[in-house]
Amino acid sequence: MNARRKKRLVLASTLVVGVAVVASLLLYALNSNLNLFYTPSEIVNGKVDTGVKPKVGDRIRIGGMVTEGSLVRDPKSLHISFAVHDAAGGQVTVTYDDLLPDLFREGQGVVAQGVLVGPGQLEATEVLAKHDENYMPPEVAAAMGQDHQKMQYTEEQKAGG
Repeated sequence: MNARRKKRLVLASTLVVGVAVVASLLLYALNSNLNLFYTPSEIVNGKVDTGVKPKVGDRIRIGGMVTEGSLVRDPKSLHISFAVHDAAGGQVTVTYDDLLPDLFREGQGVVAQGVLVGPGQLEATEVLAKHDENYMPPEVAAAMGQDHQKMQYTEEQKAGG
């Protein structure tokens, strides 16, 4: 093998190895920032179509309704704990250490994002509440089996109020 061919072979090999390293780093970064959406029953029982359950340590988003009577606040800190349920009967406990949205309350739709710390336990880094009485995030509406439609007003309703 002459010097010219050897130089080309080294250059091509270096290029292939470099592309492989960049691709693997990119895939690793995308995978670590991936947040999959689950309902409480999917966390407890697994996805309906595949049976796949999230593993402890996975970053996920959960959507459902805040269970009535499940809200527990620590009077000395911002720590709060509440349960989220869905129409299929699944229930997951969510803990959060920050200020909750103003519209957060029991019986309302919520989406929480965080890390699964145990079976049926989510440590949330972000909690989102629905923003008015007629809106529910499409993912939560689908999980709760509700039809996601905006309220339509007639001319009489607009004129009356």
